[in-house]
Amino acid sequence: MELIFEADGIRCPIITSDGAPKTLAALADCLPMQLQLHTPKIAGSHIFWHAPFVTDVEGAVDVLAARPGAFIYWPVRQFLEITFAPLQAETAAVTVLGHIDAPVELIQELGLRLRREAGHRRFDGTLVRTDAAPASPAAPDVPEALWQGRRALWADCPADILALTGSRAIMHPVGPVMQAESEARTLHETLWWIRGALGTETDHALRVSASLALDRTASRLRDFCHMTETPELLFACKAAAADPDQPLAALLDEAILVAGRIAAWIDLLIPWNDLNEGFRAALSGTRDDA
Repeated sequence: MELIFEADGIRCPIITSDGAPKTLAALADCLPMQLQLHTPKIAGSHIFWHAPFVTDVEGAVDVLAARPGAFIYWPVRQFLEITFAPLQAETAAVTVLGHIDAPVELIQELGLRLRREAGHRRFDGTLVRTDAAPASPAAPDVPEALWQGRRALWADCPADILALTGSRAIMHPVGPVMQAESEARTLHETLWWIRGALGTETDHALRVSASLALDRTASRLRDFCHMTETPELLFACKAAAADPDQPLAALLDEAILVAGRIAAWIDLLIPWNDLNEGFRAALSGTRDDA
């Protein structure tokens, strides 16, 4: 499969490998892909965007063993990534999908710009397949309204998320923004854990766990972070997960896609590098309060 990644003036071919057929098939079903780049907060030297599919790890490569220029899928984070230098210490098994066919310095330069400017502007891009027609994936086995709601969420950032940065009340907007991002990201990870228990725990136990997690996060986003639109999609996921007539595996995948996209949209609002520099300055006692 021949891929072209483009973003912020960078055009980079990607050569895929043959060691992850299930993941590459899921990727192919989503192409062409509109994407928004995110800067890493822990692992360091890579760029990433959220994948609109859910698959298990294939090949299980230690993320620290991924060489610069690797194109990888990080299942539990649900990221597609391109590395440009050795990553910082983190424990995870990832799927290596291939590598870029271009100087790694191109991605490194993009990554440094992204680190400095994330939260100030969006880094939009595309991932396209050059050797096949666009795919037409079938609808998942979930309620139609839920699937359409997820598609709308992935297509555009909801207004109530964009509004998070508008308040200037006490400790706003950083309080609601950081709280909302943390709540959505934790839900995303929790749903992955529940998905991992399919086949080892009872259907009832997993439905209760998923429903409670979805209900809690939706309530927090609505009642604590004052979001008026996006939590309703999480409540819809909760209702579907609690319905024993709905296939649980498909619903968990759909809820993962919803929670991950909510966290991703909020993440794009945050000027992470500025916050990190300000935090360092405050810890060292050199913060300028003027």
